Amino acid sequence: MHSLPITHISMIFANVMVFLVSLFITGLIIPKILLIAFRKNLFDEVNERKIHKGLVPRLGGIAFVPAIIFAFAFVVGIALLPQTINFMPYMMPSQERALSFGLCGLMILYLVGVADDLIGVMYRAKFVVQIIAACLLVVGGVWISNLHGFCGIMDWPVICGCMLTILVCVFFVNAINLIDGIDGLASGLSSVALITYGIVFAMNGDVYNAMVSFATLAALVQFFYYNVFGNQAKQKKIFMGDTGALCIGFILTYLSVTIARVGNFSFIDANPIVVAFAPMLVPCLDVLRVFFNRIRKGVSPFLPDRTHIHHRLLSLGMSIPRAMVSILFISVLFVVINVVLSPYVNSALLIVLDVLMWGGYNWSITYRIKRHTQQAQ
Repeated sequence: MHSLPITHISMIFANVMVFLVSLFITGLIIPKILLIAFRKNLFDEVNERKIHKGLVPRLGGIAFVPAIIFAFAFVVGIALLPQTINFMPYMMPSQERALSFGLCGLMILYLVGVADDLIGVMYRAKFVVQIIAACLLVVGGVWISNLHGFCGIMDWPVICGCMLTILVCVFFVNAINLIDGIDGLASGLSSVALITYGIVFAMNGDVYNAMVSFATLAALVQFFYYNVFGNQAKQKKIFMGDTGALCIGFILTYLSVTIARVGNFSFIDANPIVVAFAPMLVPCLDVLRVFFNRIRKGVSPFLPDRTHIHHRLLSLGMSIPRAMVSILFISVLFVVINVVLSPYVNSALLIVLDVLMWGGYNWSITYRIKRHTQQAQ
C-alpha cells in the first residue's frame, strides 16, 4: 500500500484541526447565546408565516463568524510559529488580498446581521450593505473572470465579471436568508455546498480555502444540532437569524467564485463554473420561482408569503424533518448530476435541464397539493 504524500497528510491534518477548533468554539458560544437570549427575552416572533410555536431565540448565527475566524487564524498562526512543523505552504499575495478583503466584507455583514436580529434593519439598507460587501470581494480580486464556455463565453471584460460577481453575491446571500424557513434547511443546504467546496479545494491543493470551507462547516454542524435536535422546553433550541444567513451566504459566494476562477482541476474533469454553482441551485431556483410567481400575481417580490419549497412540502402533510431531508437529498442529487455531466454537456444546456427538473418537481408538488386538498374536503 502506498503512503500518502507529505503534502496530502499536511492538508488532511490542517483541515481536521480547523474543523475541530471551529466545532469546539461554536459549542462554547451557542449555550452562552441561549442563556443571554432567555435572560433578555430575545426571541423570534411568532406569526402566521412561522412554522414554530413558542419562544425560540434567533441568534444562533452570532456564533458562526467568531468560530470560523478564530479557527482559521488559530491554525494558520500555529503553522507560522517559529520551530513549528510546517504543515502549510506559503500563502500567495493574491490569497492574502482575497482573504483580507473577504474578512472585511464578512464583518460588515456580521454587524448588520446582529443589528437586524436585535432591533431590525430596513431591507433597502441591507441591500446597500450587501452590495458594499460584494464590492470588497471584487476589490480583493475575487470575481468571475471566466465563464468556461457558458453561452460560448470564456474570458470576458473585467467590468462584466465584477458586475456579475456583485449580482451573484447579493443573490446568494438573500437565497440563504429566504430558504431559512424550517429547522435544519438553510444550514443543511449550506453544509452540502461546503462539503463540496471543501473537498474540491483540498483535492486541488488549495489548503487555505479548504480550511475556510471546513471551519464554516463545523460551525454549521454544531448549530444544526441545537437547531434540529435542541429541546425547546429545556431552552436548548436556537435559530440562525439574519446574522447567520447573511454571513454564510457571503462565505458561500467567496468560495464558489474562487472555484469558478480555477482554470482546470487536477483531480477531476469537470467544468469549474458548474462545480462552483451546482451546490447553490436549490436555494437559488426556489427564490427565482417564488419571485416570478409574486410578480405574476402583481405583488412585490419581496413580500413574504408561504410559497417556498419547504412550505409546499409541509402542505402535503410532510413533517418538518422529512421535508428538510427531502430538500437536502434533491440538492445532493443536483450536485452529482451536474458535476458528472459537466464534461459532456454544455453548461448552458445543463442550466436549462436544471430548470426543467426543478419546474417538473414543483409541478408535481402542485398537483399533489390539489389532490390532497380535494381529499381533505
